[in-house]
Amino acid sequence: MRKIRDVLRLKFEAGLSHQQIAAASGLSKGAVTKYLQRAEVAGMGWPVPEGLDDVQLEARLFPKSTAPGTRHAGPDYARMHQELKRRGVTLQLLWDEYTAAAAGRTYRYSQFCERYRQFAAGLKRSMRQIHRAGDKLFIDYSGVTAEIIDGNTGEIRQAEIFVAVLGASHYAYAEATWSQQLPDWIASHVRCFNFLTVVPALLIPDNLKSAIRVACRYEPEATSTYQDLATHYGTAILPARPYRPKDKPIVEGCVLLVQRWILARLRNRQFFSLADLNGAIRPLLADLNNRPFKKLDGCRRDAFEAIDRPAMKPLPGVPYEFAEWKHATVNIDYHIEVDRHYYSVPHALVRQRIDVRLSTSGVECFFKGNRVTASMRSYVRGGYTTDPAHLPEAHRKHLEWTPGRLLNWAQSIGPATRQVVQWQFDHRPHPEQGYRACLGLLDFARRYSDERLEGACLRALAIGAPTRPRIKAILVSGLDRHPDLFAAPPTDSPSPAHANIRGAGYFIATEPEKTTC
Repeated sequence: MRKIRDVLRLKFEAGLSHQQIAAASGLSKGAVTKYLQRAEVAGMGWPVPEGLDDVQLEARLFPKSTAPGTRHAGPDYARMHQELKRRGVTLQLLWDEYTAAAAGRTYRYSQFCERYRQFAAGLKRSMRQIHRAGDKLFIDYSGVTAEIIDGNTGEIRQAEIFVAVLGASHYAYAEATWSQQLPDWIASHVRCFNFLTVVPALLIPDNLKSAIRVACRYEPEATSTYQDLATHYGTAILPARPYRPKDKPIVEGCVLLVQRWILARLRNRQFFSLADLNGAIRPLLADLNNRPFKKLDGCRRDAFEAIDRPAMKPLPGVPYEFAEWKHATVNIDYHIEVDRHYYSVPHALVRQRIDVRLSTSGVECFFKGNRVTASMRSYVRGGYTTDPAHLPEAHRKHLEWTPGRLLNWAQSIGPATRQVVQWQFDHRPHPEQGYRACLGLLDFARRYSDERLEGACLRALAIGAPTRPRIKAILVSGLDRHPDLFAAPPTDSPSPAHANIRGAGYFIATEPEKTTC
């Protein structure tokens, strides 16, 4: 369903052709046509109705399954072309194997050979590319690096050169970065769009790992972060075929121009920071874009202002914030782990696999294309970020009880009850271990009157056993109704007179007589 959304966006918002949409989304042209026809029948365009998730979208576009067609089973001409290079392999042999293995209708031998010859005739040809205004931005890294010297240690580091060029006007952009890793790759795109102040319809990168997760000639897949950037700016990604530099000859030529007219001019200068190097690149880049064409009128900047800029989309109001995408499985405590920190999600998603978008300031969780939660990002390892709304009702009620609330409740019953509750907290290794005993006392308050519970707590304190089982036994046996049984004896009663009782004077020690030697 995500690709169907991309097809609708690229058709109705970007205005691309079916062939371009197929190449950008990794689908066949026929599949793109089928999706758009079904969307037209369903009366859908772009954007899709708000609140329509993937399940509902699929139900509207595919209400009934279609029966399979009766087309001819086409042979694999590319494999045939390679097999014919082997000794003894002929078209007759390949046709026999094709008819034996095909499950449906097959071509006759004459049609089989004719179609193969048409396929072979189209091989090894170069096509002159014609680029529409504002259509494509070709992106690559220069193979030549620039040296930067660490002023403290004297260490020499190599800086990569990011190069981008528009197809119609050949307007170029270049900058230095420390690496070709994903953060530098995304940051270079953001600065390139800010330099252009507009956004092209298509991005044509090379198949580096920071951009393309699966480098395939037919169905390439961009990394989640790179695709997220393209969605934010309303553009599409169409990577060049692996090992096919002719797919992007403009950027290959621009790389040479950057090496000759920028890096070669800086070969005798020393730089001690990345900012110094980019500061030296900017005026040389402006000079490159202002250099007159040799066979055409004007320069790259004039062509950009006249051709590309009017046809390109403006920048969004907010620049893209770098974010990484990860997968996470919701644990039984309805939390996910992201960089050693735990974030809560709705408890109904326990054991489900969700997509997590990580930016420098926030964490967003998506399930089947729908955002289920968003929270501020925390870098405290081992910490928890929990939203009470994500907890089951029983867990929320448990968290509502705190030591202060329990003591206030006990005070409303009586001072003896409060002493019993305080005793639970004071005689446990951890306060939470006394929660259950206190909740048990609360249960007694529901079954017995406040006066009886207060009397039971008073008796338990008098006998030195203010525990829940002892209080329960007192309530069940009804001993709380007999306060005289545990009344404290008077402390000022005189001792009985008796001849065998010795008074305090008996214990007064007499000083021993002194002896002389």
